[in-house]
Amino acid sequence: MASKKAIEQKTLLVEELTEKMTSANSVVIVNYLGLTVDEVTKLRVELLNNGCEFKVLKNNIIKRAADKAGFSDLVEHITGPNAVVMSHEDSVSAAKTIYEFAKDHKKLELKVGVVDGEYMDNDKIQTIATIPSREQLLTMLAGGILEPIKHVAMAINMHVENLEENNG
Repeated sequence: MASKKAIEQKTLLVEELTEKMTSANSVVIVNYLGLTVDEVTKLRVELLNNGCEFKVLKNNIIKRAADKAGFSDLVEHITGPNAVVMSHEDSVSAAKTIYEFAKDHKKLELKVGVVDGEYMDNDKIQTIATIPSREQLLTMLAGGILEPIKHVAMAINMHVENLEENNG
């Protein structure tokens, strides 16, 4: 009876992970071998703060869930100690957070992922990870819009000061 219960438990885990993968904006597979418990905890906190979820499960469960979610391209890369990172807020935060964390923790490896339904190999996922965040893009856009306005305001101010000097 214990094996039947274990099979039911695994089936539930696969179903739960499949649901989370299909509802996520992005899914990234990472190799965390060599990270300490403290480093993994720190990574989990950073991911959570960025709207992401970090799951460590048996590869068999991850493979089945990936297959059921329609992410069969990921399956061949699920070897060794893996974790699944899912972003629920935007498409780049999972890859970006892993990428940034890996700069100081060389043992963490960003392997492959699915972003907005598109499979991404290691090179593409690294590229996605370097895209500025939504907030950074909005700041850049605002700066780009405000810069010409600032120049016009400075020119008008200089013109007014010039008029005051000539009339005063």
